[in-house]
Amino acid sequence: MSRLDIIKQNIDTIIGADELMERIRAGKKLRIKLGVDPTRPDLTFGHLVVFNKMKQFQDMGHECILLIGDYTATIGDPSGRSDTRPVLTEDEVRANAETYLDQAFKILDEERTLVRYNSEWFNKMTFGDTLNLARKMTVARMLERDDFAKRHASNSPISIVEFLYPLVQGYDSVMLESDVELGGTDQLFNMLVGRQLQKDAGQPEQAVITMPLLVGLDGVKKMSKSYDNYISFNHSPKEMFGRIMSIDDETMWDYYRLLLLMDEDRIEHHKQDHPMSSKKHLAASLVGMFYSLADGKRELEQFEQVFAKNQRPDDMPEFAWADLAGGEASFGLINLMMATDFFPSKKEIRRLIEQGAVKINDEAVSDPTTNIDKPTDELVIQAGKRKFFKVLG
Repeated sequence: MSRLDIIKQNIDTIIGADELMERIRAGKKLRIKLGVDPTRPDLTFGHLVVFNKMKQFQDMGHECILLIGDYTATIGDPSGRSDTRPVLTEDEVRANAETYLDQAFKILDEERTLVRYNSEWFNKMTFGDTLNLARKMTVARMLERDDFAKRHASNSPISIVEFLYPLVQGYDSVMLESDVELGGTDQLFNMLVGRQLQKDAGQPEQAVITMPLLVGLDGVKKMSKSYDNYISFNHSPKEMFGRIMSIDDETMWDYYRLLLLMDEDRIEHHKQDHPMSSKKHLAASLVGMFYSLADGKRELEQFEQVFAKNQRPDDMPEFAWADLAGGEASFGLINLMMATDFFPSKKEIRRLIEQGAVKINDEAVSDPTTNIDKPTDELVIQAGKRKFFKVLG
């Protein structure tokens, strides 16, 4: 595969391709910018799509800059939003940023990645500097953004701070003198602002490469923690494997293409297999990417044991009754399950019970008010298709 073919693999849009290839042919070591705002503690497989592209540039010998938007995260990126994003505190942003690097280096080569924080320059800017930056953009230009235009048309509020966000992101490109900026399709406007600001500053304009937005587990919306349709870099091998197995058959091929970087010929080869077989291969491969091939193989074996052979997994977690229920002789099922920290809320547990998705020693329970007596030996509780745990007396 040629360098141009690698660059263009899986992309949605490339702007400035001719200038980019001229720099490559001239032997220039490109500065590749990828910015992430630490608005949440976990990176998801949606991020993996752009991380894969950055890794390809890295493997071609270019300088890759992972920009942690610790300053912009306190503003909130309005891209794709129909309302104003909540403001994060500096402590929240700092805590999230610390986890991002550990996760990012599961994909990128740490030794060949330059990490920068945009607070390095924005914390030094005066209000006058901000006003001078704001002069670079008109309100009419901002309203060309689809999300802003829709909100304006529906009389939904748009703060001046949100108008500043694309300028702030674009200014990052000026400070980094980036040759290429990577992002999702929802970042196109912001990245084009970077090109404009670089031109105004007398710099060569960066090429802009957008990657498709990965569809989440529901097969409809883009992957997002807000929609609870995500897979994170930090999910355990078991949770990661199970979530991948829950995607529909059509979505699976996008995951092969965007996450495993599989070419169309190999995808067609896998399409000759049974969809379940192809999905198992996908899940084991992705678990192997973040953990090890042995972990992927083990989760595949456990999955087949539970689903194909209708057996319990061998490695289910164990809890002592005293740790979950204290000294109580009898304890509510919802409270018992909530004490494991496996579930986001009691409301979710109640829903699972009412749907008949909770079993105690293989017997379905449908009453959310059920009390459980302290076992003399052990209880095996199953919630949904994937969650199993033991309670020891």
